[in-house]
Amino acid sequence: MKVMLLAAGKGERMRPLTLETPKPLLRVHGKALIVHHIERLAAAGLRELVINVSWLGEQIEAHCGSGEAWGVSIRYSREDEPLETAGGIIRARPLLGAEPFMVVNADIFTSYPFGELALKARELQGGQGRLVLVDNPPQHLAGDFSLRGGQVHRPDGPTLTFAGIGLYHPAFFDGLDDGSRPLKPLLLRTMDGAGLYGEHFRGAWTDVGTPQRLARLNEAPASQASTP
Repeated sequence: MKVMLLAAGKGERMRPLTLETPKPLLRVHGKALIVHHIERLAAAGLRELVINVSWLGEQIEAHCGSGEAWGVSIRYSREDEPLETAGGIIRARPLLGAEPFMVVNADIFTSYPFGELALKARELQGGQGRLVLVDNPPQHLAGDFSLRGGQVHRPDGPTLTFAGIGLYHPAFFDGLDDGSRPLKPLLLRTMDGAGLYGEHFRGAWTDVGTPQRLARLNEAPASQASTP
């Protein structure tokens, strides 16, 4: 299975840290955020990676290279300006192939078992997708979606937060032109058609969205992210 790491954003909420360093290269326990993902994906047997880059993307390419250092293969999807989540995936589709693929935000820190999610790919058909949801963090108490019976729904009753980890059948993005496009409208369309599945992950997960959250993460024990 191919995995796309989303790494093209400008990280504006992380400034001034991201004025000269792209957000995925900010360090947690001495290692770039994106490298934590690469190592965990490699350990789970997921070694065909695609990384989209834009803001200071040359630094990410120089840091990660071909992926040989971690026993993976990395290809890059380049964007002159960040195309948002769905737009970035659509731009990278020629590199992602004809089988279901995984997409992971490069700016999260988590102990999520990527190998277990990969096993669910065989269940996806047509334009279906599968999201990983987590408990609502303090900065997002309203949550994103509801999860009932293994399906993701619009917020209705208890909610959870989208973790920035998902599986998508390629047809999920059929008929969409290249260009800037957010992901949420596509998720809503698919869940309204009963084609969006989900799971609730209760392990370690942090959206590294501000310098304060990055500092707290670095102050926490390095064992917060367990082995895959």
